[in-house]
Amino acid sequence: MIRITGFGAVSAAGGNVPETLDAFRHGMRNAGPVTLFATPLQYPVFEVKHIPDECYLEGRRTLSLALIAADEALRDAGLGHDLSGFRTGVCLGTTVACQLNDLEFYQSYRSTGSASMIPVDRYVKGNLAEFISRTFRAGGPVLTVVNACSSGADAIGVALSWLKNGLCDIAIAGGADELNRIPLCGFGSLGIVSRELCAPFDRDREGLNLGEGAGVMILETKQSAARRGRSSDLYVAGYGSASDSYHLTAPRPDGAGLERAIRNALSHTDIKAGEISFVNAHGTATQDNDLVEGGTLGRIFGTGLKMLSTKGYTGHTLGAAGGLEAVFTAAALREGWIPASAGFHNKDENISLIPVRERTDIRGDYALSTSLAFGGNNAALVFGRGEK
Repeated sequence: MIRITGFGAVSAAGGNVPETLDAFRHGMRNAGPVTLFATPLQYPVFEVKHIPDECYLEGRRTLSLALIAADEALRDAGLGHDLSGFRTGVCLGTTVACQLNDLEFYQSYRSTGSASMIPVDRYVKGNLAEFISRTFRAGGPVLTVVNACSSGADAIGVALSWLKNGLCDIAIAGGADELNRIPLCGFGSLGIVSRELCAPFDRDREGLNLGEGAGVMILETKQSAARRGRSSDLYVAGYGSASDSYHLTAPRPDGAGLERAIRNALSHTDIKAGEISFVNAHGTATQDNDLVEGGTLGRIFGTGLKMLSTKGYTGHTLGAAGGLEAVFTAAALREGWIPASAGFHNKDENISLIPVRERTDIRGDYALSTSLAFGGNNAALVFGRGEK
């Protein structure tokens, strides 16, 4: 069984996991207008307001966010910054990364016919997983997953397969993404961004809010953890992935791909649907996503399921979402509670499930995190607590 020996997170909800849990506990929603770049678009966003000096990389915000979360996760796992003595892989998901930070190059070249090569250098050195691998001297397999909004979850799934197949003993896995003007404009042009704070699964939901952050897990074989004298009550129980091949941006209405991904994840360790104590849903607060996801979860788990979306605290962090929500799900299993699903007030009669409206104690050994993405990508991660 693949243990989770450490995790780290940074988002608008907090600069680390304890700060995030405190924000969840008190229902804090740290959103506001865009301050990172000039834009006429008046949408609330969830920005990370502080990046420590030791993690700040000018013009490479996604790498900075990943560095914060990876550093916390490694410290939590009892690992240092030099992993050369271990067989360590790095698999991280993203969508924006630093690949859009070359806009100033094009703007300058278009207007003057010349431009500084600094943005190009940042672009070339902007591979997320390679950067983290180099920084911590990991030395094992390295992969950056760019699979839209399921990227972070898929990266954890890939790392899980590496560990199970003996390609490495430890893996740094998760996702990171920054807030950037191009996705803000792009999602705005699709008409799915809300001018108010998002309300996942609510009857009156108007769309998503964008956010940024990073969520990183240290995954490790039980044998490797034992050699280091480490133990953990958390593990990755299963992963499933399936594609709808239905539409570029819309989920398949019957949720067949999502259901297949969930059932695949459950089948990895013969976990039954009734053993899932709660689901941390993708829950973007768009009309289509919540309708399809809510219907699918209700069909699989029944209307008594405890369910929430944490995007009301972080915004939709794109490629980081699966990583962040994996960390939140595992942390909730350990803590024994889930927060209120921020933004939910009124039941949508077209969705059978009702998200939790207050801090809710949870019992049980398993929880599920789901991720849906453009292109019809669906990913599901099952996490367990206890010895296995």
